[in-house]
Amino acid sequence: MSPRQLDANEIRFFSGRSNPALAQGIARALGVPLSHTRASHFANDCLHVQLGASVRGRIVYIVQSLVPPVQEHMFELLMMLDIARSAAAAEIHAIIPYFAYARSDKKDAPRISITARLAADLLVTAGATHVMTMQLHSPQVHGFFSVPTDPLTARWLFAEYLRQSDCAPEQTIVVSPDAGSAKSAARFAGLLDLPVAVASKKRYSDTRVAIDKSIKKQVKGHSIAIIYDDEIATGTSVLELCTILQRSSIQAIKVVATHGLYIGGALAKLQAIPAISEIISTDTVAPPHQTENSKLTVLSVADIFAEAIRKNYLHESIGTLFTFWDS
Repeated sequence: MSPRQLDANEIRFFSGRSNPALAQGIARALGVPLSHTRASHFANDCLHVQLGASVRGRIVYIVQSLVPPVQEHMFELLMMLDIARSAAAAEIHAIIPYFAYARSDKKDAPRISITARLAADLLVTAGATHVMTMQLHSPQVHGFFSVPTDPLTARWLFAEYLRQSDCAPEQTIVVSPDAGSAKSAARFAGLLDLPVAVASKKRYSDTRVAIDKSIKKQVKGHSIAIIYDDEIATGTSVLELCTILQRSSIQAIKVVATHGLYIGGALAKLQAIPAISEIISTDTVAPPHQTENSKLTVLSVADIFAEAIRKNYLHESIGTLFTFWDS
């Protein structure tokens, strides 16, 4: 075995049902087979899962994005981790491209759960010895895990893609929808040598936000905006921001988000905005069916996860792949 290759006999690679195409892409990039997993429901709706290959003494990787139906996919992941633990796996790596519960990172109302911490505890209790994810909604969620956890980023992937676009640097500005994404947007803008503007947002509900119109002063003198965010769910924030930007000097908009859930017709609403020329996200969430005239571009993060897994397996640093790494 080459020192820079994985021993396929030592590894077992599995996928849950949330994003098998991405799992297959990661396994292919690593040069290891994707073992079969059987999942079904009993008559009483209880979930039944069985791993299709022996894991005894092996290094096990389980890929599962926490996308809708989130609870179904979360419990399926917990069962797969528990199966590997009780079947004497040597290591159990939970590869969670999209960790949905990261949005519940603080107690901002009486008598609610900090669900991100609860979910982290459940994953460890089920058997995860290591967690790998991408672009957490809140950086503090990283600290909720009591096992080594690697939060990766796709911003280099986006930057490489956008360098090939027709955005004129002297006319372009990166815009963050809120202060929570400001640091991430600044790192992304730095890769493209672009200025960054940060909007002030107040959220009233899952479908209602207000963005301060002062953002128009920040983008003055620019005609192209790249909106950069960690995820698009209902698209409320991006839609509101686009409305305000179109009333400023901005004439063209590109939307960039790591996780594209596009819930409740969000993609159609974004594509209906004439100023938006392109919507760019990754396959951490299985992409929706695209129409012939779709503005959606989906970039695969399979190689990023494969490289991080390879480096981890070979005991190499993966710091340059982290969300918070500046270089």
